Amino acid sequence: MDADPRFALHHRSEVLLAVDPARLFAHLDDHRRLSSHMEKPSLMTAGASMRIETDDRHGQALGSVIRMTGRVLGMRLSLEEVVTAYEPPRHKAWETVGEPRLLVIGGYRMGFEIDQAPGGSRLVVFIDYRLPAKGLSLLLGRVLGGAYAAWCTRRMAEDARAVFGVPSPTSKGRPLDEHRQD
Repeated sequence: MDADPRFALHHRSEVLLAVDPARLFAHLDDHRRLSSHMEKPSLMTAGASMRIETDDRHGQALGSVIRMTGRVLGMRLSLEEVVTAYEPPRHKAWETVGEPRLLVIGGYRMGFEIDQAPGGSRLVVFIDYRLPAKGLSLLLGRVLGGAYAAWCTRRMAEDARAVFGVPSPTSKGRPLDEHRQD
């Protein structure tokens, strides 16, 4: 994925999985499943959870809309995303519309890429983002934005690994770095 000048910051997580690309894409294409970590309170969400809603295309088509809403520390959070790339079984991306109401990151483009690999698939989950524009969110973003972006991509990659596992050690090819920050 080429760098997008609108989003100066980037993180990606990468993992080898014991599943063919088409089956992996079908699994990840369910946005509620892919983003399920956002619906559960956690330390990275300051104990908050987000509610995920999709349009009638369920986030599974070019132009489909996904919305998330929630509250953290008494503040209302919300965002709207639109699917901007949809190329089964290889690539899907979505990005925020307008300025999201988030605490530590601003607008973003997120997605995944799947390639055939020895014993299964190589999954790369990425996020290109910018910090919030002003105020307390900008300050928090400078301190916590990178950790939050890393958590999101790792969570998605690790959730897929929990479902499909990793290729057997006898499969050809070397293990990839599971997580790295560019």
